[in-house]
Amino acid sequence: MPSVLSTSSIAVSERAEFWRNAVVTTFVPLVVDLHEEEPSTATISSRQLGTLQVSQVTAGPQTVVRSRRMIARGSAEYLTLTMQHRGTARLEQDGHTALVRPGEFSLRDSRRPYTKELTEAFGFTAFQLPRAALDVADNDLQTLTATVLSDGSPSAALIATYLRGLARSAGDLAPVLGSGLAATTCDLLAVLIQERTGQSAPEAPETARAMLARIKDYLIRHLSDSDLSPEAIAAAHHISVRYLHKLFEHEETTISRWIQRRRLDMCRRELERTPVVSSVSAVAHRWGFVSPAHFSRVFRTAYGMSPREWQAAARAQGVIRRTLQVEAAA
Repeated sequence: MPSVLSTSSIAVSERAEFWRNAVVTTFVPLVVDLHEEEPSTATISSRQLGTLQVSQVTAGPQTVVRSRRMIARGSAEYLTLTMQHRGTARLEQDGHTALVRPGEFSLRDSRRPYTKELTEAFGFTAFQLPRAALDVADNDLQTLTATVLSDGSPSAALIATYLRGLARSAGDLAPVLGSGLAATTCDLLAVLIQERTGQSAPEAPETARAMLARIKDYLIRHLSDSDLSPEAIAAAHHISVRYLHKLFEHEETTISRWIQRRRLDMCRRELERTPVVSSVSAVAHRWGFVSPAHFSRVFRTAYGMSPREWQAAARAQGVIRRTLQVEAAA
């Protein structure tokens, strides 16, 4: 379920303070300066997908500032990709200034000061992820902060399409898909940085890394399809099966093993849920395993116990946890 913070039911005189707290709670410590004497209704609706936080924000004109003093106090380090839907944002960071219009997106880094000014009612989707999740050098990362990223380059177009789709479907995605989607976001952002810093050929329509990120996203969204074969995957991405296998060689695995590992991870997470809502065979089938016997064998190989044993252990831990909570409350 999404977390929703809204001023719609808050008295006008109390909206400013409520909204400042909502912004800080959702993102990082910021100075929030509202430009209206009587603040408009404002809403933040957030959903966590693994390490990726997706937040839909609508509000009236305001300016937010991340100062050196706030950074010095210490807080988690995040990167935020913002897709503008309504209104124009003026973003400043690292000596760059960008006017981000509807349909465009930009990047900011919480570890350094920035200012974001919105002089009219606005709406945007923010994708926030830990800085540690992106394996690129800081100097390279700073080439993108406070710039308009939707500039028509191949990688920018790819990530823009991906983010739009993720913004539309975030509310319908199972939480267990989150880690894969967060990883795909990082992969695509790394490709864009690589392109901007000249580390990949600009004339190439897509680098191998971008294609691999695209394929992984496709696989995560289609794990439940038992007919997910290399031939079908290659055809969906207009590449050869040989090239598909070559892409996964760089991951030191095969595509079949990658899919199986992700399916096992999804099954494991479902089996850990308490109260138990599905049988082992139903969970296996839901994530693309056709044969229950085969599923049990590969599950035991991966985790050292059968699916039923894993489910029973998770149930027992849940009972113990609830018992301790009741005793603590007594």
